[in-house]
Amino acid sequence: MTRTVYVNGEYLPENEATVSIFDRGFLMADGVYEVTTVLDGKLIDFDGHAVRLQRSLDELEMQAACSKDELLEIHRQLVERNGIVEGLVYLQVTRGSDGDRDFVFPSADTKPTIVLFTQNKPGLADNPAAKKGAKIISIEDIRWGRRDIKTVQLLYPSMGKMMAKKAGCDDAWLVEDGHVTEGTSNNAYLVKDGKIVTRPLSTDILHGITRKAVLRMAAEAQMEIEERLFTIDEAKEADEAFVTSASAFVMPVVEIDGVALGNGTPGPIATRLREIYLDESRKAAI
Repeated sequence: MTRTVYVNGEYLPENEATVSIFDRGFLMADGVYEVTTVLDGKLIDFDGHAVRLQRSLDELEMQAACSKDELLEIHRQLVERNGIVEGLVYLQVTRGSDGDRDFVFPSADTKPTIVLFTQNKPGLADNPAAKKGAKIISIEDIRWGRRDIKTVQLLYPSMGKMMAKKAGCDDAWLVEDGHVTEGTSNNAYLVKDGKIVTRPLSTDILHGITRKAVLRMAAEAQMEIEERLFTIDEAKEADEAFVTSASAFVMPVVEIDGVALGNGTPGPIATRLREIYLDESRKAAI
């Protein structure tokens, strides 16, 4: 079935949707994005994604394409029109186009480009990969310095995932000055002696919406949390590890650079956090 997508105020069949070849998102990666999960036909943590979107826009001095309420209605319309029960809504806003290519930003009255589409992902919550756990490799983090802005500059994370795939693994953790920053598309955690350790927020990592929710839920469950830098060698010696993201929720990590963690199966804390997150997120979905 052809998807219905949203482009600059119109709902269109995906094969009829177009964007200018001069759009700065295409030419300069001058755009930001968000991905909101859909479970049971409802949006997970929409408010968090809307707030982060606005922050990304503000950091790049880019104007919003519509209001938060309008954005929510577009999400709901796409979920309904495409019959999404479990899946994702992808949103992208770029600085638009004034009809030519230039490094200098276009005039302030240039309208931004906004695109949204859905991805149908049946079984997203019951992903069998969560029962098996992920194997990861570590790679050097050579991205630009503003990783807290969720831009569409995703070439190196994509390359990192391909490096992992070629190594027979599932994903990669990025390492800078010996310390883990984050995964290619997720936040990274280790667990040692019952304590959850994750890198603190800064411009070095994305301020994950799922990260925020999971840490809050972990604290409410009386789990001990420490936000600090950790090395890749420390991660290899951890009892367990996991990542969080909008599409993976809480995904256990069972191997790092060929070193098995614990007994090589998903650990109890990651497993329990995944259960808590899915349960609480479904209750709060809109």
